[in-house]
Order: sequence, then C-alpha cells, then structure tokens
Amino acid sequence: MTISPSRPRSEAGITTAEYAVGTAAGAGLAGLLYTMLTGGFGTRLLTTLFDHVLALLGIG
Repeated sequence: MTISPSRPRSEAGITTAEYAVGTAAGAGLAGLLYTMLTGGFGTRLLTTLFDHVLALLGIG
C-alpha cells in the first residue's frame, strides 16, 4: 500500500464567503447608523457636538 503525500485542500470559496459576511455586516451597521442618526438621537448628538466645538473655539 502506497501512502501519497497529502495535498493542501483548495480554499477558493472561502474568500467569497468572507466577502459575503463582511458585506452583510457592513450593510447591517449602515442601517443601524442611519436609523440612529435620522431620529432624535442624531439631532441631539449633532447639536451637542456643534455646541462643544463652538465652545472650544470661544465663539459660542
């Protein structure tokens, strides 16, 4: 009985699966951010940030 050396398995499809998972995660995060920033939280966040920057500059 002859034992052949093991050949590495092809991983060609793994890259595609990784891109699919990354794309789905990115789309989910974008949806979450859109929902947060278009609601009241986004308005309060931007107003607070703008006021803080003006205070740092000594304008507001």
